[in-house]
Amino acid sequence: MPVDSSPAVSPPHSVNEPSSSTAPSPWGNVVLAAILMLATLPGRTQGLGLITEYLLRDFGLDHVGIADINLWATLIGSLFCLPAGWFIDRCGLRTTALGILLPLAAVVFVLSMSHSSVALLFALVLLSRGLGQSALSVTSITAVGKTVGRGEGWAMGVYSALFSVLYALAFIAIGWATDTHSWRFAWFYVAVSLLLVALLTRFYLREPAQPAEKSPPGNGTAPTIGLTLGEALRTPVFWIFGGATALFALVYAGIGLFNQAIFAEHGFDATTYHHFAAVSALWALTGQMLCGWLSLHKPMPRLLAAALLLLGLGLAALPQLQNRTELWIFAGAFGLAVGFVTVIFFAVWGRAFGQAHLGRIQGAAQMVTVFASAVGPLLFAEVQKAAGSFTPALYALSVIVCLTALAAWCTRLPGQSI
Repeated sequence: MPVDSSPAVSPPHSVNEPSSSTAPSPWGNVVLAAILMLATLPGRTQGLGLITEYLLRDFGLDHVGIADINLWATLIGSLFCLPAGWFIDRCGLRTTALGILLPLAAVVFVLSMSHSSVALLFALVLLSRGLGQSALSVTSITAVGKTVGRGEGWAMGVYSALFSVLYALAFIAIGWATDTHSWRFAWFYVAVSLLLVALLTRFYLREPAQPAEKSPPGNGTAPTIGLTLGEALRTPVFWIFGGATALFALVYAGIGLFNQAIFAEHGFDATTYHHFAAVSALWALTGQMLCGWLSLHKPMPRLLAAALLLLGLGLAALPQLQNRTELWIFAGAFGLAVGFVTVIFFAVWGRAFGQAHLGRIQGAAQMVTVFASAVGPLLFAEVQKAAGSFTPALYALSVIVCLTALAAWCTRLPGQSI
């Protein structure tokens, strides 16, 4: 059952703005958190995937070379997750977000002006991964988790739906800009957009009330509010949900980085992929809203199992796609799975472990998924190099995802029955 997140004791440390008797609007923070998540796009595999083929051409790399850069940049960049969580818990959301957005904008701008230095490319991808995919993602997710309290399932559904719409629009806009002008033109305006997000954050992001460190002892079955990171890591729930979402991240990153090559194997061009990304993002919106509502009535482990099963079956079907009708069916199934897993990953940590140390716990969970997302593209690239096709990776991962769905089905949150 959901934990009680009502504040009980004032913490000894204040955040970066004076306390107020007027609680901030939770939905204002939800909207801003969705915008912050959109701002992570240039630091994500899907964002890099939009310009991968251009980078290969401009920097003289092959698929394995860019996968190696992605791997090490993502692995090292994942280390930004833990300090981001610490800064959120200690310094507050607004200060942390601004401290990430401004340097991220600078990194994206420099990348748009870079040409032939592979070493500089690696450094910029590393910083974009660390600041965007890792640190800013933690900040965005935690902004919702710390603000909405007990209603995190529904709020996370709305939040996920909002940034899915924004992502779909961003994919279309960036795809148009790269096709019509150049990837450098697109990335320059992404940097400008990050500065605009920083302005919104400065004036409109509000600090939530601080939760209690611990709750009174329960009946022996309910979880303790405010578990520390170490206590959370010692529970099987953390690793089942963390492992399942990490596997999802591995698949999503591998397909996201080599999307054009994977779809080209089945006769689909780059424009078709841009449309696929937009359509699947809109289906993800439906999945997010549905999962947000279902999370109020159904156990999250069962919802996670259903999403993973749908993803696993979709991966097995992908190599069999023959026409656009089948592609749009796959886009719907893939999008629904993405929507469910996204909401569950965002919402489960506060529900299972409380809010007192949510920034640190969310940071650790994000680091696990970022590690997996680093391995995904390299795995896909190595399989393609050895077999001449991405299909063996898709089939193998389909089996693993379905087995993980079974493990999730048999899991329960503290205080919940299966």
